[in-house]
Amino acid sequence: MTGEQAEQGCVFCNVLEQADPRGLVVWQGSSCFVVLNLYPYNSGHVMVVPRRHTGTLASLTSVELQELAVLTQRSEAALSSAYNPQGINVGVNIGRPAGAGVLDHVHVHLVPRWNGDTNFMTVTGDTRVLPESLADSARRLRPIFEQLAAE
Repeated sequence: MTGEQAEQGCVFCNVLEQADPRGLVVWQGSSCFVVLNLYPYNSGHVMVVPRRHTGTLASLTSVELQELAVLTQRSEAALSSAYNPQGINVGVNIGRPAGAGVLDHVHVHLVPRWNGDTNFMTVTGDTRVLPESLADSARRLRPIFEQLAAE
């Protein structure tokens, strides 16, 4: 989702209001949802996002914070099951100086990682090379989230 500077409003709020026309949402909880990053660093790059438009972890209610944590945990499990990564980066960027691509709507990134997965294309070509389309990632992750929620 990050990287869409020309889009009007908040990309996270818009994806929910527009019934997710791109098919990026892979799971919806009561106060948070999991969405694929439109400009992923690796296949399976997801973000856990509160439904309510708010910019900091400190501004979340205890219910929102709890679901954010639970969905972050489920996302780790789903990514491990779907992609078998050797590691996962988990991070929150609050504010532009901290690297936030979407300001004022806090979200947690989860990026599957493998030894040697970094390449030069992102730096020199302003291009991401992914072995899997976003639609394929969504099809791969949705049933795993269904199974995890049922457990």
